[in-house]
Amino acid sequence: MNKEQLMSVAKAMVAPGKGILAADESSGTIKKRFDAIGVESTESNRRDYREMLFRTTTAMTKNISGVILYDETIRQNAKDGTPLAKLITDAGSIPGIKVDKGVVPLHGCPGEVITEGLDGLGARLDEYYKLGALFAKWRAVIDIAAGTPPIPSHTCLHTNAHALARYAAICQEHNIVPIVEPEVLMDGAHDIDTCARVTEWVLKTTFQELFYQRVMLEGIVLKPNMVISGKKNANRASPEQVASETVRILKECVPPAVAGIAFLSGGQADTEATQHLSLMNAMGPLPWPVTFSYGRALQHEPQKVWAGKPENVAAGQRAFAHRAHMNGLAERGQWKADLEKAA
Repeated sequence: MNKEQLMSVAKAMVAPGKGILAADESSGTIKKRFDAIGVESTESNRRDYREMLFRTTTAMTKNISGVILYDETIRQNAKDGTPLAKLITDAGSIPGIKVDKGVVPLHGCPGEVITEGLDGLGARLDEYYKLGALFAKWRAVIDIAAGTPPIPSHTCLHTNAHALARYAAICQEHNIVPIVEPEVLMDGAHDIDTCARVTEWVLKTTFQELFYQRVMLEGIVLKPNMVISGKKNANRASPEQVASETVRILKECVPPAVAGIAFLSGGQADTEATQHLSLMNAMGPLPWPVTFSYGRALQHEPQKVWAGKPENVAAGQRAFAHRAHMNGLAERGQWKADLEKAA
């Protein structure tokens, strides 16, 4: 394990004014996104779309520190034959790779899931490293639901936290920085207090398992959910309350040694995710860099503008550059609503 390399890459992933583009949608997920804009989800269309993003020089150079790729994408070449991973490095950004294999039902825990992918992970990491990946991502999924017993269960939390920690340890052994992503979903009807309680439980359990697996915290990036009301809750917490509660929980649960925190958007609207991030950074100084690792919150507008048409590439790139710039400002606590003009 090259500790210096791991710490250097992790630090670069959370550099000031920058964040991570999550472009690791599975084939099923990106098909849904393409269906919404009337584009067929073919291998070439997926390549063309992602090439459009990676060639957006202003965004990639100024505001994107790293890009999480899907297995298909890290193996693809641009139209001119350049590997897509090289487009990312040429822009001064870092290629990363999604390595989990998705979720399956967790035995004995109805309604809950466990993430798979530990088998053979070391060999896959070695291959991805040769393809240019310097960091990886693994997502654990934790739901909140009423019932008897209520969700999440102790079993679900501990099983997923253990898998996250094993993944992180294997990554570091193979000189790849792990993004540790324990996501508490915001799909339910729960209030922000419930989200805070479950998020605290999840984070404390995850860091205990990371300790047991001897993971070097200076060489990881945490990708948590924000503490936020469920989407089905009629009484949504204010942006200020989301920021305050999220920072409070993070300070209670996340050791200062962690290289940085890069939030997932988790289904929030584009500007909502940006506003929350900016409010948190405005509360600084914080013990760690706090930035973004957004997928849909960075890509929704560029996808809609592009719509699969070559003549819309430049407009799609402007839309992506705008969203990246807005989130770059949010990483510094400098975003303002009046900056949200059309790209």
